Amino acid sequence: MQNEFEIKKQICEIGKRIYNKGMVAANDGNISVKLNDHEFLCTPTGVSKGFMTPEFICKVDENGKVIQANSGYKPSSEIKMHMRVYKERPDVKAVVHAHPLYATSFAIAGIPLTQPIMPEAIITLGCVPIAEYGTPSTEEIPNAVSKYLQHFDAVLLENHGALSYADSLLSAYHKMESLEFYARLLYQSKQLGGPKELTPKQVERLYEIRRAFGMTGKHPADVCINNKNGNASCHLCGPKKNNVDEAELVAEITRKVMEQLGI
Repeated sequence: MQNEFEIKKQICEIGKRIYNKGMVAANDGNISVKLNDHEFLCTPTGVSKGFMTPEFICKVDENGKVIQANSGYKPSSEIKMHMRVYKERPDVKAVVHAHPLYATSFAIAGIPLTQPIMPEAIITLGCVPIAEYGTPSTEEIPNAVSKYLQHFDAVLLENHGALSYADSLLSAYHKMESLEFYARLLYQSKQLGGPKELTPKQVERLYEIRRAFGMTGKHPADVCINNKNGNASCHLCGPKKNNVDEAELVAEITRKVMEQLGI
């Protein structure tokens, strides 16, 4: 088992990776790791993730309160978001928040990453919905993210960035990297006339491969909220909430028209 110093070094290494890959600018982004149910390590606020050393890393409790931090360093202002993930997903051991260029562009445009265009993304990442906008450092973002935690392993943050989480720090980082690669492929394929999507049968075969691998985390192959309702998976029909909203809207309009007609 790694000791705390080794985990701090790994956090700094992941910070350098997301900075060097252009997934964050200046002091953006934050990373955390769960040590146990009551202790967590996290990156400090106001510090570039590309230039951290282990003494920068803070330790907090499950409420985000400081347990240990060297002079001049305070926990990330987004620690509330991280704590919500750990609270609602006991399987999660690490969280990465970044602003990858292509993924964040989709978040700003209001477009979730649900098109089945790449086998690796379907197997390892799953669908990536968009959590509604919230003011940074407030409970608005944790509340917006909360509704997606039980069904997805990564989410876009509307007009903000992206969030990924997993049972290890390296896996959480890999999900962020895969998310950005998927977003870039989708964007560039749209410039070439639009992607050729995989068929429902091809998607289901990829789901079977994921099940056979016994991969950890949540995923449409296992817990898709659409499949649970007897519908096709997210990869095949897009975010369920949009379908529900449209159906409710049509029903409400129909009801009002019938009332006016006296029917």
